[in-house]
Amino acid sequence: MSNTYKSAGVDKEEGYKTVDKIKKAVGETHNSNVLNHLGSFGAFYEIGGYKNPVLVSGTDGVGTKLKVALDTKKYDSIGVDCFAMCANDILCHGAKPLFFLDYLACGKLDSEIAAEIVLGMVAACKDNNCALIGGETAEMPGMYQPGDYDVAGFCVGIVEKDQIIDGSTIKAGNKIIALPSSGFHSNGFSLVRKVFPNFEEEFEGKPLYETLLVPTRLYYKDIHKVLEEVKVSGIAHITGGGLYENVPRIIPEGLCASIDESKIRIPSVMLELEKRGEVAREEMYGTFNMGVGMVIVVDAEHAEKVLHLLDDAYEIGEITEGTEKIDLKF
Repeated sequence: MSNTYKSAGVDKEEGYKTVDKIKKAVGETHNSNVLNHLGSFGAFYEIGGYKNPVLVSGTDGVGTKLKVALDTKKYDSIGVDCFAMCANDILCHGAKPLFFLDYLACGKLDSEIAAEIVLGMVAACKDNNCALIGGETAEMPGMYQPGDYDVAGFCVGIVEKDQIIDGSTIKAGNKIIALPSSGFHSNGFSLVRKVFPNFEEEFEGKPLYETLLVPTRLYYKDIHKVLEEVKVSGIAHITGGGLYENVPRIIPEGLCASIDESKIRIPSVMLELEKRGEVAREEMYGTFNMGVGMVIVVDAEHAEKVLHLLDDAYEIGEITEGTEKIDLKF
């Protein structure tokens, strides 16, 4: 019997099935700016309506949160996570997402699982007025074990050059406003899985995995609602490294984000992890978002308007003079 690609572990037909299962849904994310369809070698997106446009791009994955999804066979939220981790990053500069591409790698392709993951991306793209214009599915036996999947995404957005937000206008006296997270989002899951090895255990009346797999919150509508009404000086997406690593990225030299930890609304699942894993509070804040998914910095005179525009936002501190860039008071 002669060797074939299929005998080596790669089933092209399963890839074709995946495309068939997602093609219609992916097409529903397209608008008149998308100039080609799924199956081309490259994806084309026409830009119009801007005076001095700047493209803003971001790429990310889901990390070991995928293990929770794979072990519990719950795949629908992972695509949302992948999109959100990329799109939320470019929002920090005031950009609107234009289009998204995905990369899905596995040991043995199952078109049902692959389609479920991609359809999560489709739902997230629709929610953010973003087109899913391309992607790649790689079946790599020997690199990944059967049942293993990895996923990454690439998001491109746009902003007028004179409207770019980069933190450079932040000044002492500005207020720091938190937008709540929906949970762990997609960070710190190596520690989450170590402390919570049994995803099926009951937590607050339901299987723990349901809490762990709540998808990363999408902030597009919230951020742009604020940008339409208020001059924003800085935005930080709180991902890996937590507040400690992400807030300083937008703080100019000579200034400090002074944050009152007692004001932060920490989710109960994070408090349970802290207690059960005997994790120091400082380590928690350096690993997880601790309930703060986004931080917005605005002039003090605009703070109340932001809180009015966003029902669940709340103030956690202010900008002061200092050299540390962040002072998280416990």
